[in-house]
Amino acid sequence: MNEIRDKRGLTEEEAIRRFRAMDYPKPALTADVAVFEKRKTGYALLLIRRGGHPYLGCWALPGGFADQGETIEQTAARELEEETGLKGLSLRLVGIYSAPGRDPRGWTVSAAYAVCVEEGRMKAVAADDAAEAGWFPLDLSGGSASPVLPAGGRLAFDHAGIIADAAAALGIAKA
Repeated sequence: MNEIRDKRGLTEEEAIRRFRAMDYPKPALTADVAVFEKRKTGYALLLIRRGGHPYLGCWALPGGFADQGETIEQTAARELEEETGLKGLSLRLVGIYSAPGRDPRGWTVSAAYAVCVEEGRMKAVAADDAAEAGWFPLDLSGGSASPVLPAGGRLAFDHAGIIADAAAALGIAKA
């Protein structure tokens, strides 16, 4: 039986043997998780205060870097549990965020997830590299969702856009 060859005359086995991964730069892969809480008075969002650089002291979605050998879904669940203690939630993919410069440490691509829980069902406790964890009411007055942060508080990375997209994906706010 004749082996199929590509336009260079290589079989699949030969092409794979010649492949060099270092010829293709790779981004760091991360996951971010937006956990919303449905309350009688509206919605709240779970955020962590960053305990390390970059954006030390800023508020962010729970998340972090993928470990080798895990799926990005596993990364999201692991990071959420490590930073807040929350586990066993059914996370929904919101989108992929890959804008150049979104992370000052370098080329980083994030898969963002979202979930909505009922009020009082989840108690978050800061751990790992999160200095603090807390629920912040959502301001939906502008049509989009944004957390009401304490005076002087600001969001890290591109998380404002992820939060707005996640709230829209869950039907909490408009896109």
